[in-house]
Amino acid sequence: MNNPLVQAFFVGRAVAEVINERLEVSITDALSDLGKLEAELTQQMRQFTQEVLERANRAAEAAGEGVPGGSSSADTEDVQATIDELRAEIALLRNELQRYRSSSV
Repeated sequence: MNNPLVQAFFVGRAVAEVINERLEVSITDALSDLGKLEAELTQQMRQFTQEVLERANRAAEAAGEGVPGGSSSADTEDVQATIDELRAEIALLRNELQRYRSSSV
């Protein structure tokens, strides 16, 4: 290459090609690493969630409650029966209180 202008053109073109290739490799590697990181974080989150649920279930079973957050119909009926009994006692006490007040006046 005798002409410096032509030589500068080809050198510039070669520089652009090399930069383009290296940039492409760098971006591809970065996206690959990002994908791996996302997959690892997803897996870790899944394992964390599973471990938390297992511990909660074990704790609930150890306490004799079964699955946390879940109540059986027997528990609901027992609570409702207790509420009904308390309401009946309150009504009886109100009645007795009214009778006492009316007799003392």
